[in-house]
Formats: sequence, structure tokens, C-alpha cells
Amino acid sequence: MSSSPLQLVVRNRDFRNLFAAQLVVFGADWFVMVPLLVLLPQLTGSGVWGALVLAVDTGLTALMLPYSGMIADRIDRKKIMMVSNLCGLVALLLLLWVRSADTAWLALVSIGAVAVAKAFYSPASQAALPNVLDPEDLATGNAVAGAAWGTMGVVGASLGGVLSEVVGPYACFWIAAAALAGAAGLAWLIRRPLQAPRDHAVPVQRGWAALGEALRYIWARPRLRALVTVKSAVGLGNGVLTVFPLLAGVYGVGAIGAGLLFASRGAGALAGPVLMRRVLTRRSWLLPGLALSMSGYGLAYLGVSVVNWFPLVLVLVFVAHFAGGSNWVLSNFALQGEVPDRLRGRVFATDLMLATFAISISQLVVAAVVDHVDERVVLAGCGLVTLVYAIGWRIATRRLALTEPEPAADPESTR
Repeated sequence: MSSSPLQLVVRNRDFRNLFAAQLVVFGADWFVMVPLLVLLPQLTGSGVWGALVLAVDTGLTALMLPYSGMIADRIDRKKIMMVSNLCGLVALLLLLWVRSADTAWLALVSIGAVAVAKAFYSPASQAALPNVLDPEDLATGNAVAGAAWGTMGVVGASLGGVLSEVVGPYACFWIAAAALAGAAGLAWLIRRPLQAPRDHAVPVQRGWAALGEALRYIWARPRLRALVTVKSAVGLGNGVLTVFPLLAGVYGVGAIGAGLLFASRGAGALAGPVLMRRVLTRRSWLLPGLALSMSGYGLAYLGVSVVNWFPLVLVLVFVAHFAGGSNWVLSNFALQGEVPDRLRGRVFATDLMLATFAISISQLVVAAVVDHVDERVVLAGCGLVTLVYAIGWRIATRRLALTEPEPAADPESTR
């Protein structure tokens, strides 16, 4: 019998350390992004720099993921997590020199280096999750781990907004750097092996050959093709984040209001995985649940674009990311059940790559129009794109089911 979330966290020390490390990493991310997205428009007088920071963050992550996923399948995942966090710490210190419009470019360099570090951390930590869980705890562990991002979305975004207002953004950058040092220490405390034993009789593939094996594995299986494209729906609507600081300005609520918008996003992403845990035990619900979660995100942001009361905006942002968080944890859980350990890092990297490319595209489009188009039009456009994608994805996957065995692939297609 599976444990409750609290029992699992208390009983399983290695899962607790992995989960705590993820909490700290995600919290550090928020302690950087919220103050930085408020600071850059103040220094430059433009919303473009914030959009570029977000695009660099996701775009570089996406570019690195094919390689980093391969590394996560070949090198000790614990070491990858520790080194990634320490490299991210060093990169964050560059933000201390972002003091004027002339030095705004340093923010792109710093966030770009942090993005590379995150690109190695994310597939390693996600691929390691089943290795610290017993099989009967996998659904509960995914729900808890899926809530990590949302938990720190609430805590990190709220505190980041408040502290940015009270003590300034540079103190937040120092706190984020210290948090990454703590995350490296938590990863070091994990004792279980984070890889399944490898068959040394099978030669290790090198470079792009290893990545090509994972891509052929995905291409030969319709269910995997569906699952690695599902996060792109929310990704293509993610340009809304660029508008958050500007929307706070429209309502006259400043940095604290921007923090509340990001916190509502985090609260929804936290509640979604926790409340959708029951769906994880019913595989027949997964694909319809994914379509509904994508659609809910798009509809909620269409609502944000037409309302005029800030508290209602916060509620709709919560609803949107309740759906988005559910989408994330449902697709991760389904992928873990479909992919063997030896390919899991590369498949998760491909999944993250597609999602982050979608996010980058959305943010670059918003960067091109944000100084020329009303914020509400941007919000409506992002919501509509996600909704249309969700409808198309469901039509394309309507004949698939996760309750039946995957049809055998042509051996030549996966060789």
C-alpha cells in the first residue's frame, strides 16, 4: 500500500533530501526572477529586457537539454546535481553588477549561465526520482515532487516580491546564491544510487548516437510522441509571465503585486499536483486529464484578459496554473511508466527541451510586441494559442490509451 505524502516524506530519507533540494533550487529561481523582472524595467524603461531574460533562461536550457539528458544517463546523477548548483551559484553573482541600463546586458549573461546549469540539473533530478522511491510509492512521490515547484512558487515569489520592495533586489540575489549552496549539500546527503545498475556487456554509446537512440525510441511509440508534446501547450502560452510586472503597474500594486501574481501562479502549480494525485492511479484518465488541463490554462488566461479587478486576476492566474501544474505532473508520471531507466534521462531531456523551446518562442514573440501592444491583448493571445493547441492535441491523440500495452515497434526503427 502506498504511503500518504507526509508519511513518504518522513519515512524515506533519500526522497526527502531530493525533494528538499528541489524546493531550494526552485526557491532560488524565484528569488532571482521576481526581483530581476521588476528591476530591469526600472533601469531601462522597457519591458523588452524582462522578456529577453525569460527567453534566454528557457532558450539556452532547451538547447542544452539533448546533451544534458544524455549525461544524466551516463554520469552519477548526484554529482551532476551538486556541480550544477555550485556553477549556478557563481553565475548568479554577476547580477550584483546590474546597476544601470548600460549594465543590463549582464543580466542576460548571468541568467544564461544559470540556465545552462539548470539544464543539467533538471533531467538528472527528474530521472533520479524513481530510484529513491519504492514502486508502490511512485504515484505519491510524483505528486509530492510535482508540488515542489508550486510550493516555492508561492514562498519564493511572495518573499521575492516583498523583500525586493523592502531590502532591494541585490539582497535577494545573495539569498538565492546561498540557497544553491544549500541545495548542493542536500544532494550530497542522498545515499541511494540514482541510477539503475548498467549491463557492462552492452557497449556505452557515445555522443549523438546515444541521443539518436532515445529519439528513435520516442518516434517509434505513439504514446511517447503524445506525452513529450503535451507540455508545449502551456509553454506556448507562457509569454504571460513577461506581462506580470507590467500588469502590476496597470493596477498600481508595484513589486508586491508582481510577487502576488507569481505567487498565485505558484499556488496553482502547488495545488494541481496534490489534488490531482487520484488521477495518477487511474491510467485511463491520464490522456483526457492532460487535454482538460491544457484547455483550462488557456481559458483562464482569456479570462484574465477581460476582467478589471485585481483580486479576480489573482484567482484566474491560480486556476490557470492549477491546470498547468496538473499537466506537468500527469505527463511526468505517464512518461516514467513508459520509459526504461537507461533512457529516462534522455527522454525527459527531450520532453523538457520541447517544452522550453515552446516557452522561448512565446516569450520572444511577447518581447517583440510588449512595448507596442496592450497587455490584455498579449494575455488573450497567449491563452488562445494554448487553447487551440489543446484542442488539436486531443484530436490527434483521441485513439490512444494508456491502459493497453504499447504496440511492438519495428526493430529497425529503434536500432
